[in-house]
Amino acid sequence: MYAIIRSGGKQYRAEVGATIDVDRLPNEVGDAIEISDVLLVVNGEDSAIGQPTVAGAAVSATVVEQFRGKKIIVYKYRQRTNYRRKQGHRQYYTRLRIDDIKV
Repeated sequence: MYAIIRSGGKQYRAEVGATIDVDRLPNEVGDAIEISDVLLVVNGEDSAIGQPTVAGAAVSATVVEQFRGKKIIVYKYRQRTNYRRKQGHRQYYTRLRIDDIKV
């Protein structure tokens, strides 16, 4: 059984027992959260497709960790004009452990 959820404008596949990394959520480590923005639920041969969300479906998860991703380098360059800009960025993430999928 799995579900497709939406968080932070992105879609994630959530299975019971799996961990997913989503954009930072304002919750503390150990908090239990419920995500009601469920787009699809598949249980074996049965599937429920939302229009746009599945009515009554929810995914419960636990916040495992708040962390930052790897640094990426943003480098802008224009030739022959002495224009160079270097900037780094580290994205904030929240790691969620999926506990249950309710239909």
